[in-house]
Amino acid sequence: MLIDSHTHLDHCGEDPAAVVADAREAGVGLIIQSGIDLKRSLYSVELAERFPEVFATVGFHPHEAGHLDEAALAEIESLTVHPRVVAVGETGFDYYHDHWPHGVQGEVFVHHLGLARRAGLPVVIHTREAAEDTLRALKRHGAGLTVILHCFSLPHLLAEVVARGYYVSFAGNVTYKNAVDLQRAAAAVPGHLLLLETDAPWLAPMPLRGRPNRPALVAHVYEFVAGLRGVGVDELAAQVEENVRRAFPRLTGYQRSAG
Repeated sequence: MLIDSHTHLDHCGEDPAAVVADAREAGVGLIIQSGIDLKRSLYSVELAERFPEVFATVGFHPHEAGHLDEAALAEIESLTVHPRVVAVGETGFDYYHDHWPHGVQGEVFVHHLGLARRAGLPVVIHTREAAEDTLRALKRHGAGLTVILHCFSLPHLLAEVVARGYYVSFAGNVTYKNAVDLQRAAAAVPGHLLLLETDAPWLAPMPLRGRPNRPALVAHVYEFVAGLRGVGVDELAAQVEENVRRAFPRLTGYQRSAG
């Protein structure tokens, strides 16, 4: 079974039923749909209730950090008890787009780490051009949490990330010709910490770069990373599935639908 461990069905611009069916046809048996604010977190839960292979994360992306208030945080926390919510996030820092002051992003990030701790859930991290602050915040406030670094962008810090036991998730950009450092990281990361994703509709893998991405295309990421690691796709898929079930404990017992 292939798994897209991080995607945005609500941004794909198509009927989610068609996108999920397309993924199913490509062998994708599990999709983790990421919430980025309250409205989209609620919708992510709706999608998880609608499609048996879809599960949700809930939280505020750093692009939305300044919109989080006490009422929204309370609603996000109420969603964490839903059995099809498997993580808090995505949350973190984004200093590339820099939509909100760094202090605001940091405060919201810490709120999410506390929420993940109270809920007993893993936390999905977005970090862009903010490696130092991200790792510092995780060290200070995230001790003991299961951490997933989605769309991994810290290949120069792979040794530290591995030492901390964080899961590392590679998206379609690992397939790009100029992504040599990412490719080295994907080849070197210990197997038990490796996850794969699309981050659709962004970062479509080669040879479809520049087109809208979709969960079905995670198959290209599996094929590429399997080649980097010198293993078969089936072997890689089995390892990633084991990792996903360990990283997201609410997926324990999930069985892919025969349909």
